[in-house]
Amino acid sequence: MGRAYRASATRRAPTRLVVSVHDVAPATAEQTRRWCADADSLGIPVSLLTIPGPWRGPSLADEPGYADVLRARAERGDELVLHGWSHRAGPEGSVLRRSVGRAVARGAAEFAALDEAQAAERLRAGRTVLRELGLATSGFTPPGWLASSAANRALRRAGFRYTTSHFGVHDLWTGRLRRGFALSHRPGGAGERLGAVLIEEWVRRRASRGGLIRIALHPDDLDRPGLRDTTMRAIEAVLAAGGRAMTYSEVVIR
Repeated sequence: MGRAYRASATRRAPTRLVVSVHDVAPATAEQTRRWCADADSLGIPVSLLTIPGPWRGPSLADEPGYADVLRARAERGDELVLHGWSHRAGPEGSVLRRSVGRAVARGAAEFAALDEAQAAERLRAGRTVLRELGLATSGFTPPGWLASSAANRALRRAGFRYTTSHFGVHDLWTGRLRRGFALSHRPGGAGERLGAVLIEEWVRRRASRGGLIRIALHPDDLDRPGLRDTTMRAIEAVLAAGGRAMTYSEVVIR
């Protein structure tokens, strides 16, 4: 009995997999559709990181018909996650912080240097657009996974359940961190091919070890030959190893 108890006590929990589709907006409707079709072919849900403000074209409010698409995805089991307001960094913050944002997030680190009032205003604007279109969200992923401490305070005050960073999923109600590094391609950047190979190899090694694996899909990934295939193989490796795909909200509440 002692040996049986020790064996069961050390048995690893199944690996959890979150696949997130980033930069969901009217301007990227086709890329989002393609990623969602891939997810559907594997029978897994995705977390749709939605930009409500103007980005690469009209805002969500200017294209209300696209809300029907997002609503249909939510009804299938996907999750909508607020992904900033405009997905563009402004002049806020120190030179160092702005430089880090440009290097890490290629100018998309919108929330990296905001004070609490500035962050609260953008959160209100984003939620208002979603609410008026009949859409809802309890989670937030800052563009570039970068947010100032003041922005995180604004998120808690606004009642968001969780936020994410490069390193994990942060439960804003309990303070708990579910660790799991966000894996993402950098299309067009130096080392793009090597990075893709390393991501696939890392996922294969981690797939059966338990914990949280996060794979981020971006619209521009689809412009680069081979990145989609690499991503699909990585996702399939996790599923083949018994991993369970879920949304960010499911990670937080389980």
